[in-house]
Amino acid sequence: MPGEALKDLADYIVEKLDGDAAGYSFAKDELVIHTDPKALLHVLQFMRDNRECQFQILIDITAVDFPERAGRFEVIYNLLSVRQNNRARIKVSVNENEVVPSAVSLFSTACWFEREVWDMFGIPFDGNPDLRRILTDYGFEGHPLRKDFPLSGYVEVRYDPELRRVVYEPVSLPQDFRRFDFLSPWEGITDVQLPGDEKAVCPPHGWHPVERTVNAEQDK
Repeated sequence: MPGEALKDLADYIVEKLDGDAAGYSFAKDELVIHTDPKALLHVLQFMRDNRECQFQILIDITAVDFPERAGRFEVIYNLLSVRQNNRARIKVSVNENEVVPSAVSLFSTACWFEREVWDMFGIPFDGNPDLRRILTDYGFEGHPLRKDFPLSGYVEVRYDPELRRVVYEPVSLPQDFRRFDFLSPWEGITDVQLPGDEKAVCPPHGWHPVERTVNAEQDK
């Protein structure tokens, strides 16, 4: 449970922000302040400059995708106060096409963090001076950390020796469909029966012989 000092700090922040904070909660004994995009910069500046807060270090900016919510994305700012020995999170809920104001004017480290959120989730930040992809390639399609992004991706990359360059091709998954029941350690092997897999159903063409390479030293 959070200490009384942290609870008092949370009440103080909400009171001083005068409506710009929608409320607060605690996650693993850390303070979480909820706000909206219009009040975000004011909240961040207050958390940084107020004498009782002094959250002067922006550790990270990340996001979470909740496709079933009206405000699909939750943008999270992780702050650290070395002077007060406290951590805090600022959470902002935004719709899929909603723009979030950039925090670069308050924290210079926000530039790369916002680029990563844009790259992974597709959340735009108004005022970021260099909003472009940072983890994926320039020609990458989609945003990989969205819940509706396919696990296989849309394209695969390979080096073409004839063209002497990297080429993009549609994802091709030639392997047969396999059903995993998690009862056997040899789920991926369908033609060979190995020890521990006696439950497996013999395929119509029968089992393939298992080739064993025996070390010459073991034969002696």
